[in-house]
Amino acid sequence: MKAIVVTNRAAGTAGMKLVDRPEPQAAINDVVVRVAASGFVGTELSWPSTWADRRGRDRTPSIPGHELAGVVTAVGYGTTGLSVGQRVFGLTDWYRDGTLAEYVAVEARNLAPLPGDVDFTVGASVPISGLTAWQGLFVHGRLQAGQSVIAHGAAGAVGALVVQLARLAGAYVIGTGRAADRQKALDFGAQEFVDLENDTLEDVGHVDLVLDLIGGDVGQRSARLVRAGGTLVSIVGPVQARPANGLAVDFVVEADRAQLGDVVQRVRDGRLRTNIGTVATLDDAVAAFNRTERRPGKTVIRVAA
Repeated sequence: MKAIVVTNRAAGTAGMKLVDRPEPQAAINDVVVRVAASGFVGTELSWPSTWADRRGRDRTPSIPGHELAGVVTAVGYGTTGLSVGQRVFGLTDWYRDGTLAEYVAVEARNLAPLPGDVDFTVGASVPISGLTAWQGLFVHGRLQAGQSVIAHGAAGAVGALVVQLARLAGAYVIGTGRAADRQKALDFGAQEFVDLENDTLEDVGHVDLVLDLIGGDVGQRSARLVRAGGTLVSIVGPVQARPANGLAVDFVVEADRAQLGDVVQRVRDGRLRTNIGTVATLDDAVAAFNRTERRPGKTVIRVAA
């Protein structure tokens, strides 16, 4: 099969190569999926799991990419809930070869059925962004109707879904980002927008929940905006500053079939729009990754027609 591999951490996306690799086999509780589309997150190349296994041993050349939509072609021993020929989408294990390939072996529990009227490209844009937004808001942030939310990076692939899901839950949403992001954040449903380069973040006052997709100084300043009993949720590493009278949570997104189903149903019925940026074929993916001006939003690689 064709696959993109990485071998040199220092080279970044320039070190990606399209090569021939053996097709994977389905282990116990696995399925093999013919990948129709793969989502890619540029920061994957800084993740330890891209380069080493769980024991810290080098695992290169490795295949990046952890989001996929495609069709099941083989089922491993003991696998239940999915069948050959079924359309699926989901989030693969961080430490296994990923989805920038024509085929991938995945634990069946990490996948959910993809409705027939949801395009594969859209399906591949959902897993990391949708699950991160869902888990940040509802699992860790315990968001309730009537509460207020700051969504940092509101015009990004994750932030756009944070804004929409929070609005659907009945929250008041304040988006943040660069000046150029204002209209997109408002289009996705933010009721206010803070330009982090020119506005004063502290002017928004206190909120019930901050979902931090940026970190650094913005994350530290955000801790002071959480009202008593509120929560600061971060996906960008350990929280550096904690609310005086609230909770601070950092988390790594996890695959969840039920949550994938909840998100894709909202996409299917038009209540959610994923934020897709660059779309390229597998043959053109390396060139697309190396572009200095990739379009904002989720990068999706169409692997099969």
